[in-house]
Amino acid sequence: MKITVLFFGISSDLIKGNQVEVTLEKAMSVSDFKDYLQEKYSSLDKINTYAIAVDESYATNDLMIKANDVVAIIPPVSGG
Repeated sequence: MKITVLFFGISSDLIKGNQVEVTLEKAMSVSDFKDYLQEKYSSLDKINTYAIAVDESYATNDLMIKANDVVAIIPPVSGG
């Protein structure tokens, strides 16, 4: 199944891109997808935590990612 993954902020710098198409062998939870991302993009270990949104809504770790979903990787934002 194919999904689109969008990277924002420092995560796009770490993977050197802001969007990729990913083909997953099966549906997986957000938690499992985080593990998949760490394996595929080991540079993401430079950020301690990040949020994931699926189809423009923040997702919990148990949400299942489905075919054609758009998954956004959103690192922490600081400002003053």
